[in-house]
Amino acid sequence: MKRNSFVAAISVAFAATCSVGFVNITPKVIYGDDNRADVYEVARADVREIADSTVALIHVRDLTDSGNGLMKILTSQYGREMNLCSDEPFYDQPTAANCSGSLVGEDLIATAGHCISSSDCSSYAFVFGFRMTDAKTAPESVPADDVYKCKEIVAREYTSAQDYALVKLDRPVRGRRVLTLQQTPVQSGDGIYVVGHPSGLPTKVADGAVVRNQLGTYFNSNLDTYGGNSGSAVFNSRTNEVVGILVRGATDFTYDRAKKCTKSNHCSEDGCRGEDVTNISYIVQALKK
Repeated sequence: MKRNSFVAAISVAFAATCSVGFVNITPKVIYGDDNRADVYEVARADVREIADSTVALIHVRDLTDSGNGLMKILTSQYGREMNLCSDEPFYDQPTAANCSGSLVGEDLIATAGHCISSSDCSSYAFVFGFRMTDAKTAPESVPADDVYKCKEIVAREYTSAQDYALVKLDRPVRGRRVLTLQQTPVQSGDGIYVVGHPSGLPTKVADGAVVRNQLGTYFNSNLDTYGGNSGSAVFNSRTNEVVGILVRGATDFTYDRAKKCTKSNHCSEDGCRGEDVTNISYIVQALKK
C-alpha cells in the first residue's frame, strides 16, 4: 500500500524485556509497503483518539494484579517467539493479545466471532492502553481501571459468511470515545484503515488501504494485518466511522531458507487473496435489539 499518511516523520527504535506465551490467530499479510505504525507516531489527533478506543483481548492468566493499582501483562518478545529475521519491524516489541476489539457502546465491545464465545467469556480480559508510549517504552503494565471483564455475549455469529461478536463488559468504560458506526455498506475503491494488535503487538494503525470488493456479508481489502488483528475495527478513511471487523486473510509469514528465519509475507497491492472484513451492519443491528 501507499505510505502511511497518518504517520509523523519519526524513525522507529524498539526495546522491551518480555516473557511467557504467544497465540497464533487467523493469518493475515502485508500488501505493498508495510503501513503498520505505533500510535505515538500518528500525527493526527483524531486517529490517536480512535486508537484509545481499541482493546486487546488478553487471557486472564497473562494478567497479574501488582497490588498498586496496576495490572502486569505477561508477554513474550515478538521476534524471538516467532523466529523472525532480525530486520523484521517491531522485532523487540512485546506480544500478548490474542485478538482485538473496539468500543461501540458505553459497555460494549465489537470483535470477531472466532475470538470469543459464551464458553470462554470469562477467560479473556479486555485491556485498553496496550500500546507503545515511545520508541523505547513497552507496555509492561496498565492501570487496573483499564482492564475489563466479559459479562456476557450479547450477539455472535461465526460462519463462513458472518464472523462477529458483541460483548457486554462488567462495567461502563469511562474516558474513552464510543466509536461511530457507518450506516451504509462501503463500496469498492473506498479508502479504509485499521487499528488493532497485529501478532498480539501493542496497538498499531495501518492506513493506505482500499476496499477491493463488497461481497454483501463481508468485503475484501488490502489492509496490512496479521493474526491478532482479528476483531480489529476497520474505518472509513474520510469519516473515521467503523465500516467493519477484520476477520481473516492470507498467510502472515514465509520462511527464508537462506537466513533460516521467518519473515512477513509480502504481496502486491492487488495481489494474493486479500483480507476479509465483516460488514459492520451486523453490529449495527445487534445494538438495536
